Amino acid sequence: MRIVMSGASGFIGTALSGHLLARGHDVVRLVRRPAADPGEASWDPAAGRLDEAVLDGADAVVNLSGAGIGDRRWTKERIREIKDSRLLATKTLTAAMGRLDTPPTTFLSQSASGYYGGSRITQLREDSGAGKGMLAALCVDWEAAAHTAPAGVRVVTPRTGVVLSADGGALGPLLPLLKWGVGGPLGNGRQYWPWISLVDEVAALEHLLVSSIEGPVNVCAPESADVNAIVAQLAAAFHRPAFLRVPAPALKLALGAHLAEELVLANQRMEPARLADSGFSWQHPALADAARWVAGNSK
Repeated sequence: MRIVMSGASGFIGTALSGHLLARGHDVVRLVRRPAADPGEASWDPAAGRLDEAVLDGADAVVNLSGAGIGDRRWTKERIREIKDSRLLATKTLTAAMGRLDTPPTTFLSQSASGYYGGSRITQLREDSGAGKGMLAALCVDWEAAAHTAPAGVRVVTPRTGVVLSADGGALGPLLPLLKWGVGGPLGNGRQYWPWISLVDEVAALEHLLVSSIEGPVNVCAPESADVNAIVAQLAAAFHRPAFLRVPAPALKLALGAHLAEELVLANQRMEPARLADSGFSWQHPALADAARWVAGNSK
């Protein structure tokens, strides 16, 4: 396949683009600077600029663009950046597709578990409906922007949860503490995080590129786990204790109340119903397996 990818230099994008190249696919990475090699193409999503010729002949477009959600406090300016970096990039891609006589057949545009809001109690399937809060509203708009792709384009919006890896992602600040034996659960630890290993995240996105699924897909492991279990399994894999709990008030003070409540303290017991029904097979379906993989690849 010939695949055009935005966000290819990010945490998931780096792993996905490397995997697809290794599998023999042709990947064109969209960059916000002059292209440095034939595997790159320049664009300016903030200005809505992308030469549609870059997409001509592509089988699929993968959209992973977006400023980091949890790497700094949510000021008004940062929230605007988080939103614009996703919505403008998505609309730039769909507009370029619309200028082609024959657009790519597949548009895989990232969404997030934040779609479901921060305090849902029930098991969350793809038809559970949107929650409340900034992230939920953003994901609704983000997915709607993806569906402005031309008629006939198969649009897939993966709602990705917490990606476990030794190289960063959501666990970036927590892993060193766990490795040193000074980490612990966040808040009361009873909030569910929809987790998935980076290996399975990449495999799931590749699976969605070649499957016939359309619309939203929950991308997480089949085993549900709360933060207490996730931290305990990771600590056990590192052969370290994990008893230094960080209380919710401290998290809200350090991160800001809205970010802490919608991201770190959010309760999302997400079920990968459509992914499982499509025949996807996880390499790390159990949390213990994923934790051992993270520890085994940690430097």
